[in-house]
Amino acid sequence: MAKETQKIMYKLVLTGGPCGGKTTGQSRLSTFFENLGWKVFRVPETATVLLSGGVKFADLSPEEATKFQENLLKTMIQIENTFFELGRTCQRNCLIICDRGAMDASAFISKEKWEAMMSANNWNSVELRDNRYNHIVHMVSAANGAEDFYSTEDHACRSEGVELARELDYNAAAAWIGHPYFDVIDNSTDFDKKMNRLLACVCHRIGIDTGDRLNVNSKKRKFLVKPPMVSDTEFPPFQDFDVVHNYLQSDFRKAQVRLRKRGQKGHWSYIHTVRKFHPTGQSVEVRTQLTHRDYLNMLPQRDDAHFTIFKKRRCFIYNNQYYQLDIYRQPTHPRCRGLILLETYSAHDQDALLATLPKFLIIEKEVTGDPAYSMYNLSLKEDWKTSNKYYAGSEDYTKAVILGHS
Repeated sequence: MAKETQKIMYKLVLTGGPCGGKTTGQSRLSTFFENLGWKVFRVPETATVLLSGGVKFADLSPEEATKFQENLLKTMIQIENTFFELGRTCQRNCLIICDRGAMDASAFISKEKWEAMMSANNWNSVELRDNRYNHIVHMVSAANGAEDFYSTEDHACRSEGVELARELDYNAAAAWIGHPYFDVIDNSTDFDKKMNRLLACVCHRIGIDTGDRLNVNSKKRKFLVKPPMVSDTEFPPFQDFDVVHNYLQSDFRKAQVRLRKRGQKGHWSYIHTVRKFHPTGQSVEVRTQLTHRDYLNMLPQRDDAHFTIFKKRRCFIYNNQYYQLDIYRQPTHPRCRGLILLETYSAHDQDALLATLPKFLIIEKEVTGDPAYSMYNLSLKEDWKTSNKYYAGSEDYTKAVILGHS
């Protein structure tokens, strides 16, 4: 439902620990999208290119290892930029698959050295993680949940044992926590179905309808969390963001239009979202990444019927499931005071999902599709009982189309 004539350039990162299926996944994605008429570019893994030249981490001093990671990242950025430029000039829809991305380098050095490297090169996490790529998919290593199939054979640069592979897998996932479109493909199914779940996940994010072809039932699930918040020490590694939402003027019966500003430490990313409604009850979201200037130009179109929504968004992984915890902040409508909502995408049935929810949070109830917890309704200045703009639809069937950088 996006503009049919607007070309899509979609930048995807496949990451994960050893023996997770990244290579096979690239091949399956390439074949699938080429059959749809897309142009597909596959960016090679920079580390493999350099390590195959004789570099061994065990032979490097700590200083040499840090410098190697810095040069690796510079090389990766330049290689990726070459493919991104090809994607921008391509006349067809274009999928660019990166075998790992910029943030993966942070998994191999200490936080202090990483921060020093970022500062020395004038880099920041919001640009390298959130604004550089449209979508991150973490392919969980076979060493985590499919140990019988973990192997170091057929890979010249792989020598990790199971325990080290698990650690590398966890660190690779932690490096990307906080990206707005981050999915985890675990080993809860056989390998062929794992590949189908990867295809379905990418198609869903882009907005390609595959029908029953890939047989995936993943959907957005939302839960009400009882305050107060537990201490930070109860959480696994997490990333916190400041998030600001503004609804823009529109005919709400046909579409909801909003701006989102999301950032850390003064660095921001900007998204424009149009959510369209159709007689079938299905809704389609078209998301476009904006520049700071575009964002400022659109802000005057704010709808005075809505409060600006301020949140703290905490992103983390628990039981191989990626979660976003939204903590509403003032100033806003009194109905949002103390409100905490937990969101995830899952294909698990009800009992299986409930068993995997974070044990350190008190979940009051599931509120998926409940209009009382729609952000559109929560932001209304009017009382719901008297408002003509109250949205009574469902969020269960939302699809997302993420267009490239404007």
